[in-house]
Amino acid sequence: MTLAATSTPKDAADVRALLDAVTDPEIPVLTIGDLGILRDVRVDDAGAVTVVITPTYTGCPAMSAIELAIRDRLLEAGCEAVRVETVLSPAWTTDWMSAEGRRKLEAYGIAPPADGAGEGRGALFAADPTVRCPHCGSQETEKVSEFGSTACKALYRCRACAEPFDYFKCI
Repeated sequence: MTLAATSTPKDAADVRALLDAVTDPEIPVLTIGDLGILRDVRVDDAGAVTVVITPTYTGCPAMSAIELAIRDRLLEAGCEAVRVETVLSPAWTTDWMSAEGRRKLEAYGIAPPADGAGEGRGALFAADPTVRCPHCGSQETEKVSEFGSTACKALYRCRACAEPFDYFKCI
């Protein structure tokens, strides 16, 4: 369901439909729903909206921009009272990403985390995962740096096609 900018959302489903247009400023092909950072939406009897988000990691600089985009989108749609709540617990994990979000990441040239990869998080000295190149599909890749273009990504290089790429780290 797509609401026009002049239709005031009536319930949480309407708000979620509006928020489908809010993207991550660092990876603009992903919505906040794709990322799994949109945790909850509530609309009270007076029409006040509360949106609950969880950052991909504490201190993520994109969260301020995302919060502003959520507010702007909902105020533009006629919501008069909007509250964005950031919760840190439970901590976000890549397991919360949607399958569609993973497909979008790969099409954008970023290697997505594998399904279930976040389950083993916290293993400080775990071996680096085998990462498939988003350009050619080869698994002959190597990590160049723990940090890529943003702190939530690592920089990899494909040995087969020699292209560098980001890998969305499993958290």
